Amino acid sequence: MTTILRIGTRGSPLALAQAHETRDRLAAAFPELAVDGAVEIVTFKTEGDRILDRTLSAAGGKGLFTKEIEQALIDGGVDLAVHSMKDVPTTLPDGLDIAAYLPREDHRDAWFSHRAATLDDLPAGSLVGTASLRRQAIVLMRRPDLRVIALRGNVQTRLRKLEEGQVDATLLAMAGLNRLGLADRATAALSEDQMLPAVAQGAIGIETRRDDERTNRYVRHLNCAVTQARVTAERGVLATLDGSCRTPIAALALVNGDALSLRALVVRPDGRQWFTCGRAGRVTDALALGVDAGQELKAKLPAAFFAGMNPDGPVI
Repeated sequence: MTTILRIGTRGSPLALAQAHETRDRLAAAFPELAVDGAVEIVTFKTEGDRILDRTLSAAGGKGLFTKEIEQALIDGGVDLAVHSMKDVPTTLPDGLDIAAYLPREDHRDAWFSHRAATLDDLPAGSLVGTASLRRQAIVLMRRPDLRVIALRGNVQTRLRKLEEGQVDATLLAMAGLNRLGLADRATAALSEDQMLPAVAQGAIGIETRRDDERTNRYVRHLNCAVTQARVTAERGVLATLDGSCRTPIAALALVNGDALSLRALVVRPDGRQWFTCGRAGRVTDALALGVDAGQELKAKLPAAFFAGMNPDGPVI
């Protein structure tokens, strides 16, 4: 059987689960892609996978989990790339587009701890491990009496470090846990009021070459318009703020019929100061709403707002 499509992905269990979901959706939609061997999954070890001795912000921020796969896409080594959209920079390489979004999974963060049922119940002085600057900032915003340390590794690695007692609590995305069948291990799912999610958290994007009409014909069939609108609004905030893994930014867009609501938050890394805003409008204005919210937040930020961040702190 001749391979029709080659999917590029990271090799982590979660990334592979997302690639398999994409392959299965393609196979369900197109009989020729359901034949064994018609869709090949090609794995890559990205720079973000290789760097485990420092935080992503210290290593350079966004793009660490996508560059190698995008280069293979540009070179023709793969036909489409499957990404967690929260890892994708707001500016894509020339000639590449996000051709489709799969239906978004749970956007919330999951709480893990043997010491407390929720973040609010964790004893003062407890150690929270997270690789996310956003989670660090919001934890310290809500609980300045806690300590935070950078915790790297995939989902399984971070849960093992929690079991070993290296930290008292950690946070992961509910979407990834659902895709891995591990949701029952979470202590609790945090509400948006407790922990506003990362931009595009829970959303899978499929990146293709803009001029590859054969691949795009297949991929566009998978697009979820609701997810596209939500992610477009949230990434509009991020792009306007020039956000990256170096900036603690959270945003969540929700769609109800043809109406879209948006909440956005920027927090200093030490949690001592934050700004928030909201927007409401039509789904068709998703990008404009996101950009407008981002402009409001940008105007509010004082000089050196992100000073005090310590990207070179300890990592476990």
